[in-house]
Amino acid sequence: MSPSDGLVARRRASPFAASALWKGMKRWLYVFHRWTGIILCLFFAIWFLSGLVMLYVSFPSFRAAERVETAAPIDWGRVHVGPDHALAQLNLPDFPGEMRLDMVGGEPLYIFVTADGRRAVSALTGQETGSVDASRAGVIATAMVQAPVASIVAVDHDQWVVTRAYKALAPFWRVRMADGAATDLYIRQRTGEVVQNVTAHERFWNWLGAVPHWIYFEALRIFQEPWRQTVLWTSGIGMLGAMAGMWIGLLRVRLKRRYKSGSVSPYRGWMKWHHVVGMVAGLFLISWVFSGWLSMSPWGGLRDRGHRDAASLYADARAQFPATDLPGLARRAQDAREVRFGWLGGRPVITLWGKGRPQLLDGVGAQPMAIDQAFVVAAARHAMAGAKLTAVEHLDHADRYWYATGDPRDDNRPLPILRLKFADPAQTWLHIDPATGALLGQTGSGARSYRWLFNALHSLDFPWLLIWPPLRHILVWLLSTGGLLIAISGIVIGWRRLMKG
Repeated sequence: MSPSDGLVARRRASPFAASALWKGMKRWLYVFHRWTGIILCLFFAIWFLSGLVMLYVSFPSFRAAERVETAAPIDWGRVHVGPDHALAQLNLPDFPGEMRLDMVGGEPLYIFVTADGRRAVSALTGQETGSVDASRAGVIATAMVQAPVASIVAVDHDQWVVTRAYKALAPFWRVRMADGAATDLYIRQRTGEVVQNVTAHERFWNWLGAVPHWIYFEALRIFQEPWRQTVLWTSGIGMLGAMAGMWIGLLRVRLKRRYKSGSVSPYRGWMKWHHVVGMVAGLFLISWVFSGWLSMSPWGGLRDRGHRDAASLYADARAQFPATDLPGLARRAQDAREVRFGWLGGRPVITLWGKGRPQLLDGVGAQPMAIDQAFVVAAARHAMAGAKLTAVEHLDHADRYWYATGDPRDDNRPLPILRLKFADPAQTWLHIDPATGALLGQTGSGARSYRWLFNALHSLDFPWLLIWPPLRHILVWLLSTGGLLIAISGIVIGWRRLMKG
């Protein structure tokens, strides 16, 4: 055979080799999709059903807004110790990350969040609280819920206080109340703070909602990294399996030259349902699983990097707090349910929280204090030293990055606010309350990308859907129903396949 004859033979053989390679790839594509579907379609069905539950019942939390809402007004007749003496009692090298005055079981208590944990000093005696026994926990719980105690149990963690944040606060007293809601209050044994509250309604629906949706079972969730890897690999493999199914579906669908039956799909029965619905709702399913996978921060996720955290610098705090006109503070804060102490632009300030908007006072004379935009901007510039301020926006309505979804436990985005944009490596935006100067939020370019890649794709909180929430709920139901049909049909197909052997 001449060299030219060999070349011709190779050219003739190459299309056949490419065809064989393509057939082999398709075969493994089918195998991969089939077995990932058999294993994970049940997970998909659970995720869609539990996601619909989460649309109406979120995971329990006890955030600052709810803490203030449920708190009793400060009993100023029992406040004998000023904030300066209370803080000095702890002998801290730096000003605490948070310092506030609350009513805890009928006693005014200064709560401090420090680098070494949370500590408390009685505003009545000036002594640091060492521990809270079960009897005292019952008093605290009764004062908050206005109902008798049914039981008190000591816990380090359980299903509702299982994350790392709660681990730093443990141990707790879990106090079951004899109220109509069968409320459980979790009271920190060291300081007496209520850190979580869960009703029977929330416990029931979260076992059908957030717990299976996040694979949030206590036995796994207490181990942060194993739990994270479980969710990452489960959702990651499921995402690849769904993408393989979408590819197969596109290969098999015929829109113009249809099959003999007149259908766009060659399948029948459950296979046809799986194919057709997969073509309609498959892209949503993939985007939903992708966004859930992204929430687990694969390879570090979309963390903001660059400038140091402005939240820890914005107040420009000194180590101590000056002596405050306590009688004057008591007169102006008669209806306050929480009093917060801090520094703003090098000045000591007090913020009164209760019903309605917070009120800002001078930290020494306890006089009403007004701040202007120039003062806020100067404080922010100082906190973001070395970063150029590129824009100052006054926002009096929700927009793409500052909005509420309607969840009373998760939404804490008041209006109006100031938005300050900086040209640092993270492209930081600061969101500031113009009335109190409080730093309400800090986001960088990574967090803003996460807003679209997770929040928008996973929760459908697009601005145009938030204008009329019922439309968002209808769309979530429709798309979830499509995803559920894909999952259920996949379960049936997979079961039949296994039964055949």
